[in-house]
Amino acid sequence: MAFDIDMIKNTYAQMAQKVDAAKALTGKPLTLAEKILYAHLWDEMPSQPFVRGKDYVDFAPDRIACQDATAQMALLQFMQAGKQKVAVPTTVHCDHLIQAKQGAAADLKRANETSSEVFDFLESVSNKYGIGFWKPGAGIIHQVVLENYAFPGGMMIGTDSHTVNAGGLGMVAVGVGGADAVDVMAGMPWELKFPKLIGVKLTGELNGWTASKDVILKVAGILTVKGGTGAIVEYFGPGATNLSCTGKGTICNMGAEIGATTSTFGYDDAMERFLRATDREEIADEANKIREYLTGDPEVYANPEQYFDQVIEINLSELRPHLNGPFTPDLATPVGELGPKAKENDWPLNVMWGLIGSCTNSSYEDLTRAASIAQQAIDKKLKPKSDFGINPGSEQIRFTAERDGLLSVFENLGATIFTNACGPCIGQWDRSDLLGEEKNTIVHSFNRNFSKRADGNPNTHAFVGSPEMVAAIAISGRLDFDPVNDTLINEDGVEVKLDEPKGLELPPQGFDVEDAGYLEPVEDGSGINVVVSPTSERLQLLTPFEPIQDSELQGVKLLIKAFGKCTTDHISMAGPWLRYRGHLDNIANNTLIGAVNAYNKKTNFVKNQLDGEYGGVPDTQRAYKAKGIRTIVVGDHNYGEGSSREHAAMQPRHLGVAAVLVKSFARIHETNLKKQGMLGLTFANEADYDLIQEDDTFNFVDIADFAPGKPLTIEVVHADGSKDTIMANHTYNAAQIEWYREGSALNLIKKQNA
Repeated sequence: MAFDIDMIKNTYAQMAQKVDAAKALTGKPLTLAEKILYAHLWDEMPSQPFVRGKDYVDFAPDRIACQDATAQMALLQFMQAGKQKVAVPTTVHCDHLIQAKQGAAADLKRANETSSEVFDFLESVSNKYGIGFWKPGAGIIHQVVLENYAFPGGMMIGTDSHTVNAGGLGMVAVGVGGADAVDVMAGMPWELKFPKLIGVKLTGELNGWTASKDVILKVAGILTVKGGTGAIVEYFGPGATNLSCTGKGTICNMGAEIGATTSTFGYDDAMERFLRATDREEIADEANKIREYLTGDPEVYANPEQYFDQVIEINLSELRPHLNGPFTPDLATPVGELGPKAKENDWPLNVMWGLIGSCTNSSYEDLTRAASIAQQAIDKKLKPKSDFGINPGSEQIRFTAERDGLLSVFENLGATIFTNACGPCIGQWDRSDLLGEEKNTIVHSFNRNFSKRADGNPNTHAFVGSPEMVAAIAISGRLDFDPVNDTLINEDGVEVKLDEPKGLELPPQGFDVEDAGYLEPVEDGSGINVVVSPTSERLQLLTPFEPIQDSELQGVKLLIKAFGKCTTDHISMAGPWLRYRGHLDNIANNTLIGAVNAYNKKTNFVKNQLDGEYGGVPDTQRAYKAKGIRTIVVGDHNYGEGSSREHAAMQPRHLGVAAVLVKSFARIHETNLKKQGMLGLTFANEADYDLIQEDDTFNFVDIADFAPGKPLTIEVVHADGSKDTIMANHTYNAAQIEWYREGSALNLIKKQNA
């Protein structure tokens, strides 16, 4: 069934006219990304060409997708907006609050018991405001979106950084904070700086052990975790059309790991096949009518250097399988070279777990390729040396995979089939095979491998690879195993070699499912009451943030100077803290507890300037708040890398942090800070980071003159009375400064709707 078909038809009906107008204005052929951007302007028809990386532009997305962990805060904010119904099609997907432990049935039962309050809240709010609701166990948001809602040429935003997965079906799909989503739900435009463009030309064809996952693992190694910041990555070339739709989705999904705004592919036969296989023939028929508008112009792809800001070329026929990690997804190593590198760095070679799934690699094709390796292990009498865990991407995939015998192959190998949910990928894993913070190695087909992410253990070395490579390495139990060249000894003492993986793009008998897990909202939800208990530990109605007054920005204290990588996991951890995602005050107790203090290289141990004592970051910040003292957080490069979670901005804001001053920001986090009425600033001179001392006090000298394009002057007063003056840059435009002056973007929406 094609959801929202009238909306899609309307988008397609206007696309040619809008794209043609944009081509006339710009006087050049357009990339696919540009076509979609110009076709989704808030002002309908293009009236001016935009400058990449400079102009802020208002867009009108077609739809919104939210997962349960971020939906709580997004919908709590939307409830304050004074609207009766969401302005665009919106869905909520319950996939984050299900912990992997025993297996699908037991884990889902336990989640429904322990998180019933949150699930009931999300279901009732969805019903009240016209939002489609996908029940716990229905699947992982991005796989469900790809199977049901994504469509070529569309624009979607989602409250999860891996919303970009829908680029595999030709969308411009962007991960945002909940406040951005609330704007669009409330009928407001979505603002984005017009992105730069990175073109990736793919030639050749995947073969042997190399998979779609290896494309993005290679790109991550080239661009690093911040190389795509502020840009859309567009894949094209004959190699691109040789990839399956879900393979394209995998590549786009991990584009979040290079900081890209999003990634996308032009509409092709593989996308058409996927649309028809997922019961969306009508969308395929409509897309075929405007096919040339759903991909980049031929002139662009023939001479990409003229139209993209950066071009990368990868020959798929020569691409080798990779494993990226540990601790960062851009540390790329071809599999055959990993052994010496691991020994040199003292990475544990013994692999304890192989995990397959997550939103990145949980499609039917992924399972078939991994199952082909698992079946070989059974046939060749190889007993796996590592534990196995499988997370199917959706109930439709799980049901179909069970029907086709794929799940039984994994079970015969001793694997645990977890719920159709995120599980270990986001730290929802009750791992019982370790003693404390034991040093160990795992391999997985997920997208992120930050320290502590999967299991909370800082000494778990996680490596990212394709599902088939994960299967092979888990069977061998060795990080240095290279299935392309190495052999294994089976239970009979015979030397055997694994054959190349085989997979099926789509199920030969078609997809099937008994209950997909979807609940349609009622037509009129005005009579539905959404109740939040004032004594709840899980949910808390929001109180609007008060504007930060200029006078409060004198005598600002340093809360923490973060050393090195500081992701959203460091600022607001997931794992067990997911239970508090709907309760701002409770989850604020994890604020910055993972950040490394530059002065003592410890986590959650900072100096309180009021009494000179050291303590946890949240406790120290609450002490400052009790005295009415504002604070500042100082950070390194790519601060806020990782997920879209706006909690990483809302928590410091709630506790009284006024400003974050860093060398550079990850895109989503910088926007989230702005939306919550905070100052997100960067050092004009990065070396000034070294001037900041532990007992410093900050005076924002010219905050009264806060204006677009004008750096702020900050006086840094040291404990000995000496001073340094530093300049702080910002990217606030006039509208964003108004958010700041009103206390938050939501406050401004409420004021305008009053």
